[in-house]
Amino acid sequence: VQLQASGGGSVQAGGSLILSCTASGEIFDIAGMGWYRQIPGQERELVATLDGGGRTKFGDSVKGRFTISRDNAKKTVSLHMNSLKPEDTAVYYCNIRRHYSADYWGQGTLVTVSS
Repeated sequence: VQLQASGGGSVQAGGSLILSCTASGEIFDIAGMGWYRQIPGQERELVATLDGGGRTKFGDSVKGRFTISRDNAKKTVSLHMNSLKPEDTAVYYCNIRRHYSADYWGQGTLVTVSS
């Protein structure tokens, strides 16, 4: 199984970006899909997740600015990031969480927000 992320890049503060992650291969036991981010020297933190029942969870710093969606048929999860701030600058990682097995992680995509 591989997770391929796309859509990272540079944007000015106040702008928007969409990150997408597509999974390849057969995946079983999916509990949820989502995004995490990591700033160098800091721990990886939750950005947004979406479980099989459609329930979402967002990190406090992105609530009201980011939304998450998934396309089960295409095995894709997307993160719509609006009103971006310089503090959103990080490497963003796609994640598939499973009930009884280890998670899958994408390779990370860099988002840079300039002031």
